[in-house]
Amino acid sequence: MEADGDVRALGAAVTVALCGQWEHEPPCPLAPHHTAAERSGAEIRLRVLFAADPATEADVRSRIEGALARAGLNGPDGVTTRWQFDRARPSPVREDEAEHAERLVQD
Repeated sequence: MEADGDVRALGAAVTVALCGQWEHEPPCPLAPHHTAAERSGAEIRLRVLFAADPATEADVRSRIEGALARAGLNGPDGVTTRWQFDRARPSPVREDEAEHAERLVQD
């Protein structure tokens, strides 16, 4: 992502993929989720924490990866944020995320 790129666009892209639009009333219809982006120079590491039924987990992951692979999002202000998608991989819920994960499961 360019230095002036809005890292929030990554989370918005995921939300659009899972919810249909980035602004909506909770709960999320497919998978309650949370995104956190961390910038290091031109690289952004995005962590997506979500809760899904086992039957829909593969679809949720596919939608997330598909949204990120599109490598861009047109924002409500008319500005397009672009990025280059490298890879995605699942990982366990970290200890510091456990409480948040539990809240997502309850949504």
